[in-house]
Amino acid sequence: MSGTLYLVATPIGNLGDFSPRAVETLGAVDFIAAEDTRVSVRLLNHFGVKKPLVSYHEHNHVSAGQAVLARLLAGESCALVTDAGTPAVSDPGEDLVRLCAENGVEVQSIPGCCAAVNALAVSGLPTGRFTFEGFLSMNKKARREHLESLRGETRTMIFHEAPHKLRATLADLSETFGPQRRIALCRELTKLHEETRRCTLAEAAAYYEENTPRGEYVLVVAGAEARREAAVTLEEAVAQVLALQEGGMRLKDAAKEVAAHTGLSKNELYTAALGR
Repeated sequence: MSGTLYLVATPIGNLGDFSPRAVETLGAVDFIAAEDTRVSVRLLNHFGVKKPLVSYHEHNHVSAGQAVLARLLAGESCALVTDAGTPAVSDPGEDLVRLCAENGVEVQSIPGCCAAVNALAVSGLPTGRFTFEGFLSMNKKARREHLESLRGETRTMIFHEAPHKLRATLADLSETFGPQRRIALCRELTKLHEETRRCTLAEAAAYYEENTPRGEYVLVVAGAEARREAAVTLEEAVAQVLALQEGGMRLKDAAKEVAAHTGLSKNELYTAALGR
């Protein structure tokens, strides 16, 4: 009979958030698969847990996943932990869960901290429907394409961001969604210097021009207003693009301008106009 994989959420800052059930689970499994064993051993030492650790992270998850699976199939139990937060969410642990599902290995989640949900709860923005987008690409073109695909998204959007990339990301968010779109910037959640700043994208950009971003951020961005019925058809919007082009504007810029006031996709307008 195969063992069980436990997905154990760990604190994102405050060790007081680690549940008794999570501690009990770590103490009961045969071994622990950790994103960074050096980080996890400090957590284990704090709670007096002594268990063998193996490494499982983005750069070794293919080979390490097979090794963990083999031990699970042999009847051992394993706890999967990340440095902070819930395993398998925007994390290579999702591949290990898939492997277990494909091989009939039971997977149980031991709930706890999730930075994205914590940030959403304190954002002051609508929480009924949301989309988690994780980290944006460091590649400028890929990052802008990702954001462009979200131009008409009406759900609240959640992103993770590192401090050294924050200013560039705010500029791209403002260009895509408009400077008056609402945002909550949540940093250092559950830690000593926890802060949530609620403002517009323009106000956020201005603030961080004068202040150096510090700590890890979760960005919660308001969704677009739902498009009104019978606003502008694609055919009408393309006609507007072509009219601007005839007036001397570059086709790409014309598509961008019409997209901004119609809510239609800039790429869709550009492609349609090219075919005329």
